Amino acid sequence: MHLAVAEQGELVDFALWRPGAPDHVGDYFQARIEALVPGMGGAFVDLGLDTAGFLPLPKDAPPLTQGQAITVAVTRAALGGKGVRVRLGTPESTIPPADSARQGSSRLIATGPTPLERLAALWPHASIVVDSPAAAALVPPALRDRKQQGFHTLPEDIAAACSELEETDVDLPGGLSATITPTPALIAIDMDAPPTQGVLPKQTAQYAANKAALPALMRQIRLRNLSGALVIDPAGLAIRKRQALLPPVQEALQADPLRPRCLGVTALGLIEILRPRVLPSLPELLNSPHGRALAALRHIVTHAPGTTSLLVGSRILQALEQDPQAVADCTRAIGHGLNVVLTPSLPDLHWSLAQP
Repeated sequence: MHLAVAEQGELVDFALWRPGAPDHVGDYFQARIEALVPGMGGAFVDLGLDTAGFLPLPKDAPPLTQGQAITVAVTRAALGGKGVRVRLGTPESTIPPADSARQGSSRLIATGPTPLERLAALWPHASIVVDSPAAAALVPPALRDRKQQGFHTLPEDIAAACSELEETDVDLPGGLSATITPTPALIAIDMDAPPTQGVLPKQTAQYAANKAALPALMRQIRLRNLSGALVIDPAGLAIRKRQALLPPVQEALQADPLRPRCLGVTALGLIEILRPRVLPSLPELLNSPHGRALAALRHIVTHAPGTTSLLVGSRILQALEQDPQAVADCTRAIGHGLNVVLTPSLPDLHWSLAQP
């Protein structure tokens, strides 16, 4: 589900909400210590999820033992193939003491905010508009007084802006463009500019073009939730001139609620930005097994509603098994049943439609 915040016809914030694949940030778990790892400064904990969580332990943390039951809160989603990060803590509305002390398996005891609730908190004066009864049913009671009456289709210009976020190439003001390339270690952003024209010297014109494009680029970083280490290669500007771009970069970052830091310019002339990693980025969500599975279902609904069998690799199948509601929504949209078939000949993150 797309969550878009629009202001005067412009997309100003965006998130994906996938109830069948929660990020767990803000959730509280009854957990157990799986292993203490002093060399990593923490412990691995069993939350009852597919992967263990990591609990950093400061020097003044209370002593813990392997197998001990603890209550933890998730502070960072699973990112880059690593499990969630947690901290010691108890929810404000906690479970009864007798229940919390009960011996048993690790389990979820309190849920954190949904993506809708996070955006609503960031934009407290925004009204909530939904396009279907299914979307309306997901609005929590605390936000229902902000929901407009009726159903409203997402405006075409806002829908187009949301779709463009899935592209790796970005159009920027002044004819500039940027190519975003996520890697396991960092996110590389290469800015490009057309040949300079006019009476200004080339380097003066390139500086002005880069400076004018930076606010739009920082907005794209926020909309896509690009996080971790980011490096930006400005367009056509000599390395010795790039230090002058730091003030406009820092100014453009001030509106970001995650408070990213501009670390400076490297010897190669790359602008370094460190943006805290809390939630998965849009590229991570789209390229995850669950994201690819949803893309397959969306393709069927949009382009091939007569499909009766979806052939999938192993990880796509696992993602759909963990989110049966997604398949149910697809079958309701196309008006007939859909068979999901594991196909060993397909790579584990691929899918195809059965030929009639």
